[in-house]
Amino acid sequence: MKIIAVIPARYASTRFPAKLMQDLGGKTVILRTYEAAVSTNLFDDVFVVTDSDLIFDEIVSNGGKAIMSIKEHESGSDRIAEAVANLNVDIVVNVQGDEPFTEAGPLEQVLSVFKNDQDKKIDLASLMREIKNEDEINNPNNVKVVVDQSQFALYFSRSVIPYPRDAAAGVRYFQHIGIYAFRKQALLDFYSLPMKSLEASEKLEQLRYLEFGKRIKMVETTHVGIGIDTAEDLERARAMLRDI
Repeated sequence: MKIIAVIPARYASTRFPAKLMQDLGGKTVILRTYEAAVSTNLFDDVFVVTDSDLIFDEIVSNGGKAIMSIKEHESGSDRIAEAVANLNVDIVVNVQGDEPFTEAGPLEQVLSVFKNDQDKKIDLASLMREIKNEDEINNPNNVKVVVDQSQFALYFSRSVIPYPRDAAAGVRYFQHIGIYAFRKQALLDFYSLPMKSLEASEKLEQLRYLEFGKRIKMVETTHVGIGIDTAEDLERARAMLRDI
């Protein structure tokens, strides 16, 4: 299998504009993320796909590979699908552009499900971690996922799922960790399909895959991503880097 990583990189982030071009220990956030993905040695190629000349130039001028988006896109999957349409590739991994501490371990976990999937029953794979803290469970920014007995996703929601009507039922709650590995065809199918009501309501692109019958294999992990969504996150990342 030919496996590549694609890092979707928007300049105009809603919560923290231009966050990917912020300085993080002498390098920009996006450059550190790109270099971290390359250093895992898991991929045949790594690309940043962006709508920004600044980000494109930042990657290319530092010896990396970048692709300019042709169209405007509402989701990372759309941006990636356009970028890989003409590439010879089997599996595409979405690495978040604001995670400069990306490590090999969780990426290996999500890629592992395709190795024995000879019948290609898995369209995409992603990660989940158990959460027990009530505040984490109730936080709508923590996307929850429920799975079947074979660990295929049944639904994703910002709400508490399942609802704990019987607190003694022993339900485990899982937070979705947004690392994805896609078969190329699943991405291309997503790109051609319209947004339906579930995705529009929850603002979760993974629901489009489920609404159109795609199968998402979930892998349990203890990994907690370190993303940069706010100026405070950036300061914490700078402190972490100083301690390394």
